[in-house]
Amino acid sequence: MNKKKHLCALFDLDGVIVDTAKFHFLAWKKIAKNIGYELTHEDNEQLKGVSRQDSLNIILDLANVSIELEVFNHYLLQKNNDYLLLIQSISPNDILPGISEALIFLKERGIKIGLGSASKNAKIILQKLQLMDYFEVIIDGNIVIKGKPDPEVFLKGCSALNVPKDRCIVFEDAFAGILAAKEAGMTAVALGDKKFFSNADFCFSDFTQLNIKVLSNLF
Repeated sequence: MNKKKHLCALFDLDGVIVDTAKFHFLAWKKIAKNIGYELTHEDNEQLKGVSRQDSLNIILDLANVSIELEVFNHYLLQKNNDYLLLIQSISPNDILPGISEALIFLKERGIKIGLGSASKNAKIILQKLQLMDYFEVIIDGNIVIKGKPDPEVFLKGCSALNVPKDRCIVFEDAFAGILAAKEAGMTAVALGDKKFFSNADFCFSDFTQLNIKVLSNLF
C-alpha cells in the first residue's frame, strides 16, 4: 500500500456513489433507436464517465450516422429529460454499499472531499441521496469544458480544495476516469474488475473492500 498520505478524495458519481448507469443506458438506448441503432450493454461501456455530447458522438459513430447540429442538440435535450424522469425515484437507499461508511470516515479524519463528474445533474442526484453535506466542492459537467479522459475535472477539484494534485486520490469506475486521474498526476483507485484497469494504482471490486484499515493506509 502506498505510504504517502493523501489529503483529498475526489469521487466520480455514476457507478461509484450511486448506480445510475442503468438509467443512462435506457435513455441513450431510446435515442439510438431514433437513429436506427440498437444500443447494447457492451456499447454502453464506452459511454461511462463520458460527457453527454461525447456520448452522442460515440453512438453516432457506432451507427455510422451523421445528423445536423439542430437534431444533435435536440437529442441531447431529449436524453437529459428522459434521464431526469428515470431518476425521480432515487433515494438514500440507492447509495452503493460502503460509500456512506467511507464518507463518514473521511469527514471525521478531516479529509477534503470533492466530486468530479461528467454529469450535469450531479447536485440533483446528491440532494436526492442526501449526501450534499459531505462534499466541499462539486465539479460537474456544468463547469468543465473538456470531458474525461481529459484531467480538467479533477484538476479543478484539487485546485478548488487547495490541495496539491499528488496528495489527491480519485475514485473511479470508468476507464476514461482513470485515464483522467493519471493524467492529472493523482492516485487513481478503480472500482470494478482489475483486468479492465491495468493503469490504476489500486483496484477494488467495490467500496465494501475499502474498509477502515484500507482507507487509513491511504489517508
